[in-house]
Amino acid sequence: MDQPFELAQVADQLFPNLDLGDPRRDRRFRTVVQEMARKPGQSLPQIFPDVSQYHACLRLFDAPPCSHERICAAHQTAVLDRLKTTDRPILLLHDTTHLDFSGHTTLENDLGQIGNGGGRGWLAHHTLAVDPSNRVVFGLLSQILHVRPQVPKNEPVKQRRERQNRESRLWMAGLDALGPTPPGACWIDVCDRGADTFEFLFELVERQRRFVVRSKFNRALGCTNSQTKATALLHDTMRGLAATSTWDLTLPGRAGQPPRVAHLSAVAQRLTIRPPHVCKGKYVKKSLEMTVVRVWEANPPAGVEALEWLLLTSETVTCEADLRRVADWYACRMQIEEYHKVQKSGLAVEGCQMRTVARVGAYVAITSILAVALMNLRLAARDPAWKDQPATRFVPELWIKVLRIGQGSAALNSRRSELTVAEFWVGLARLGGYQKNPTKHPPGWITLWRGWMKLQLFLEFHEKLARAKL
Repeated sequence: MDQPFELAQVADQLFPNLDLGDPRRDRRFRTVVQEMARKPGQSLPQIFPDVSQYHACLRLFDAPPCSHERICAAHQTAVLDRLKTTDRPILLLHDTTHLDFSGHTTLENDLGQIGNGGGRGWLAHHTLAVDPSNRVVFGLLSQILHVRPQVPKNEPVKQRRERQNRESRLWMAGLDALGPTPPGACWIDVCDRGADTFEFLFELVERQRRFVVRSKFNRALGCTNSQTKATALLHDTMRGLAATSTWDLTLPGRAGQPPRVAHLSAVAQRLTIRPPHVCKGKYVKKSLEMTVVRVWEANPPAGVEALEWLLLTSETVTCEADLRRVADWYACRMQIEEYHKVQKSGLAVEGCQMRTVARVGAYVAITSILAVALMNLRLAARDPAWKDQPATRFVPELWIKVLRIGQGSAALNSRRSELTVAEFWVGLARLGGYQKNPTKHPPGWITLWRGWMKLQLFLEFHEKLARAKL
């Protein structure tokens, strides 16, 4: 993997060319980012206990140039510059999540309904650029904060189709934010079942994009100009085909289930998909031809739900290597799920208590981009090329010293003078109560952040003790 972001220089690495129109404002922005990275998940008053520094941060977020859009655009430029240096396939992972700010009564009029309509917040549509060979996240290419509008309960289909702010348009807005794939680049859009709208599939085909989208609907098959009623359905057809390839895949643990090895079967078929009878989006009513890949677990363990992916893709599949590549690209989509855990559980993006939508927007942008850096640092702890490197390459030396004190006498009596990247992350998790074997059960984000919070308390005490001795 490329060298992970260094927390000591993370502002310059994530926003190398940010220009807020004033050198003093630029310096303040970098200070704020560095402090937020140093104390992830803490509130701004905790990050800036000095009242003057706290109000300087608020003034920064109030400045019109320090907007959500400008911060995200500066990072997008940096990510695109990084992507220009590689000719490897790059996955563009798209997904939407809720950012819940229901308790922020001062923002209520600026937010939309979320969940079952009782909460208030944004729908955040994200696009991450990921290297499928090692799962490294190049960066956050796009973040769209969408306010879900109030609409009539029985809104007519035509009125819904014409409405510019309908939620299903977010997938097209995500493509628009990226622009066309540069000549010579290999970008593949990867999406979960939420993207399975005929409108979005039509846009992917029309824009000649490469894609892997998990199928949600058992769509009708056949040509549009056929006078006969469609009798074949997508899911039924694929489930009727025998497997042409098999392989084993290690599935990560989740929801109380330990990691396990799944024996997968797979088959691919080129099919023609008819448009829906009722047009719910904006597209030309014509059939789309694409490859459909089915990956499934024929004999799952007792009590475990069988894995099954029905994937719509632009790729030509002629052999097992092609099948496995498409399946692996979709498996990488879990990175955006991990990203949301870092963003919410780790960096507590929904815990922001500022009172204006401009301030919260700037805070959300910075926090969401910092999540990328912290994800890659944890990846480095598992990557053979980086896990044995000194941790001081990526985090301040003081953090290492304080962590070793927090770990107790066993760490203090260690013969080696410094920790590796992998040892730092395991030590951090130990502070958070982690007791498992890291080679079999890597620590999760909640445990890591408990350790991170404890480490920050130790650091604050060390700083106050040092000042008291002066």
